[in-house]
Formats: sequence, C-alpha cells, structure tokens
Amino acid sequence: MAHGQNTTVIQYELRGRAENCKLDLRPLIAFRDYHTTTHENSALNPEVELESGNLRFTPYAGLPSLYLAHTGEVSEAGVWYRNFEYEVDRQRGLEYHEDLFNPVIVTLDLSRTHLQALIASSEPNEIGSAAALRDSEIGRRNKLAFSGAGGDEFAKQLVLAADQFIAKRGAGHTVVAGYHWFTDWGRDTMIALPGLTLSTERPDLARSILLSFARSVDHGMLPNRFPDVGETPEYNTVDATLWFFEAVREYLADTGDLKFVATELYDVLADIIRWHESGTRYGIRLDEDGLLLAGEPGTHLTWMDAKIGDWVVTPRRGKAVEIQALWYNALRIMEDLSQRLSRRDPSHYRELADRAKAKFETLFWNAAAGCLYDVVEGGTRDASIRPNQIFAVSLFNKMVSPERAAQIVRTVEHHLLTPFGLRTLSPSDLQYRGRYEGDPAARDSAYHQGTVWPWLMGPFVRAYLDVHGRSAQSRRRAAQWLSALTDFIANDGVGQLPELFDGDAPHRAGGCIAQAWTIAEVLRLCTEEISGKSPSPGMQSRRISTSVWAQKTG
Repeated sequence: MAHGQNTTVIQYELRGRAENCKLDLRPLIAFRDYHTTTHENSALNPEVELESGNLRFTPYAGLPSLYLAHTGEVSEAGVWYRNFEYEVDRQRGLEYHEDLFNPVIVTLDLSRTHLQALIASSEPNEIGSAAALRDSEIGRRNKLAFSGAGGDEFAKQLVLAADQFIAKRGAGHTVVAGYHWFTDWGRDTMIALPGLTLSTERPDLARSILLSFARSVDHGMLPNRFPDVGETPEYNTVDATLWFFEAVREYLADTGDLKFVATELYDVLADIIRWHESGTRYGIRLDEDGLLLAGEPGTHLTWMDAKIGDWVVTPRRGKAVEIQALWYNALRIMEDLSQRLSRRDPSHYRELADRAKAKFETLFWNAAAGCLYDVVEGGTRDASIRPNQIFAVSLFNKMVSPERAAQIVRTVEHHLLTPFGLRTLSPSDLQYRGRYEGDPAARDSAYHQGTVWPWLMGPFVRAYLDVHGRSAQSRRRAAQWLSALTDFIANDGVGQLPELFDGDAPHRAGGCIAQAWTIAEVLRLCTEEISGKSPSPGMQSRRISTSVWAQKTG
C-alpha cells in the first residue's frame, strides 16, 4: 500500500516455466463502511468505464470511484456472488452474510510475462508505475524501521506497526486509535503520541498532532472522539485532556522545543486548568479538598467507558484514582512551565498540587489491600483492585511515597499481571469476567471487568522499574514479561498487537486487531526502558529514577 495514498499494488509472479498459463482475476466490490455489509440490490450501477488506461467502477452515486490499472485482458462479468460468511462477525453477534459484486474478469497471461500487476486506487495510475510504487514503499519502511529501532527485530516490527496509525486530519495529523472500527480519539492519541512519534524519532509528527488537538480544545476539554464524517467532536472525557499535559511534557523533554510550547500550547494548557478549577462539562471541577471531581448520572468519562443502553458497566463517578494522578501531574507540569517561561505565578500551580497530594494518600490508601482505592465518591470507597492505580506510580510526577509505590506494584503484579498485560479487574472480584466473547452486549459487559489490556504493560513496567531502581535484574525481568507479545506480533498478530486479550488463560486476543496505544506503549518499553541504553541529551528528563523520587513527589 503506497504511503499517503489510497492505493494498493498487487503483483503476481510465475516462478518456473509453464505454457499457456493464464490467471483469471474476479474483483469483488462492496463499497461500504466498516460497520455494515453489502447485499444484492438494484441500485448498483454495473457499468465499467475506461479512463486514462484504468477500469473505473462507480457503483453508487456520491461515493468515490475505484480505479483498476492492469496488464491483462478484460471481459464482462456483472454477477453477484452471494452469502459470503464471516465467522468472526458471527461469533461477535453481528450481521455475517454479505453479497459482493463482480463487474469484470481480468485475465493475466503469465506465460507471456511472468511478473504482472494490478493497481487498485481511488485515483487513476499508470500500470507501469507498479514496481516503482512498490519499491518506494518498501524502501520507506526499511529506512523507518532502521532509524527508529536499530538492529532489534521486535522493535523494527513495532516501529512499522506504529507508522500505520498516523493519519492526516485537514492540514495536520492525528492518530487512528485502532483498526478496523475506531477513528481518532483524544485519549488514545495523547497516550499513544510519545511511542508513535517520539520513540520513532519523528517529533515533527508529534508537533503536528499536538497542534491539531490544541486547536480543538473547547471549555477546557480535549475532544474525546472525532466522528467519522465531519460531525461535531464529542467532548465527553475527563482523562483525555489531562493526558494532553503529559504528551506535551514528553514532547518538550524529547525535543527541548520550549518555543513551540510557549507560543502554541502554553495558553491552551493554562486555560484548561482555569476551566477545571471553575468547572466544565459533566460535573468536572476542582473540589474543596484539592482533588478533581468528575461525572454525572449515566456518564462514563474515564477510559473504562463501556455503556449498554442506560447502564454504565463500570461506573466511576466521583474521584477516580488515575484522574487524581493525572491532575497532580498536570499541575506540576504547569508549575514547571510557568516558572521556565516566567508566566503566571508558579506558586498557584504549586499550591494546587500540594493540596491534591496532601489529601490523596489519606483518602485513597487502602491499608488492608496494600494498594489504592479505585474511586472515592462521598463516603464510599471502591476497593476493586484495578490497574488504574498504577498511574499514581508510573507518571512522571508521582503522588505516593516510595514505600507505598512498592506495595502498589506488588499488589497489581499479584492480582492483575498476565503474559499479555494487566487485567482490568482482579479475578478474586465477584464481578470478574474472564472471557470477552458473545454479542455486543455480552462483550461490552466484560470490556473492563477482567479483560487484559496490553497497553497497560507500559505504565506497569515503568512503575516496576522505578521502584526497583532500574537495575539490570529488573530490566531482565521486564523483558521477560514482553516475551508473549514478542511471539504474538510475529505470528498471530501478523505484525500488529491487538486491543485486548481474555483475562483467563490461554488469553485469546479480542477487540481491534491493531491498537495504537498497545503498539506505542510496548515500543516505548523496548526502545527506552528495558534496553537500558543511554538516552540522547534531549531525552534525559523522560526518565526518572528513585534517586530523585522525593523531588518529583513534591
């Protein structure tokens, strides 16, 4: 597939000798989006036009045409192939039958020319350009993999996988959260940005993405999701906006580009803090105790956002643990930026951060379990053992003491760690669901109730390395934890890592077959954390060791 184009090159090669060897190709066309299926219908226009040496198919008005450049002989077909059955869709409780239309037959004479090609595209192409398109793309990928990963084969695969999520939005760039049915989500983009762009040594893309989202901030909130076809963005998340601060910090630590942050981002970040202090959508506001409240009845504002009708599967209204960690981290980032840029009095952000930290451990520490409560709402404390607490240890600015951080890591490891990532709920919990299967309602009810999310391996390993002083032994152990993902990407994953796995062994893959933040977080671990390589000067502050723990916890 040619980079930056809606163009696919297909080549057929005959290896060996054969007389009168011909290959009949029957293009099957659907012309639909990824949520639906096509069925035989009389509205389809079966006509095939010849334009600029390409076959042109325009079966439905208002949709892009498909161009097919080729080296063969063409004969008419004009027939429907009925009842293709899609087994995975059947298992997922979705429509799994489809009819596909075959407009023509293209016959390639391989005995005359042993290597022939087709170019399928949304624009016409010269068939003679097939080899050049293919070679150019292979060369681009080889260069990208070498520059971003050196000689490590697993890292090379991750770098190539990361490249597939970067997309254009208008004049800028964005991140497709997952394939095949996600668009660009604010939360996923900010979490994935460091791994997809900075770990692959493409800060220009990071800058473009940050700028695109900064221009979309409204009432102090980052969009949660850009819809498919140009509708108004959805502003219904509390954490995407706070992850924006960490993405900016990572960008600045990697590039040292303080001028860009000062001129394009700082005022947006400061405005976000002001909105959160005074209150914005969905009850998101600073509480009197210095912690952040979020949520209204029927809403799901954190990353655990499954909802079936009016039922919020994982209700986390009130003060969610990772939201407090992100809020504190954002305040410390603003304290640092305001001081470096001589902007608003840094003491304001310092005081807000100090208030939040002073209340946090008192309110959230669960001494009986040796970890943090997941959500506090009024007098209710949710003792569910979930992975959200790991962010209080893994983020750059930490809210907990080293002693409690070590306890949190041990508890999370004991209850949640699997070969593929962290479970979203301890198996000892009565609400635990170990299998992600069935129709949409069944799957949504298990989405964050025990499923394993491989992207969480990133924050967990960073937290583990921090509390163990990033020793050679701790790095070796962390590398062992990635071995199952290494095998998966080379085999079942076909070069990609999925959205999630079952909580129960053997941990079947589920959800999207390719997920941006999964690739991004695992790539960061491989290139920055586990390798133990010395970072470039611009990246020094992207890491933290226990020797500076007290400083970073205020």
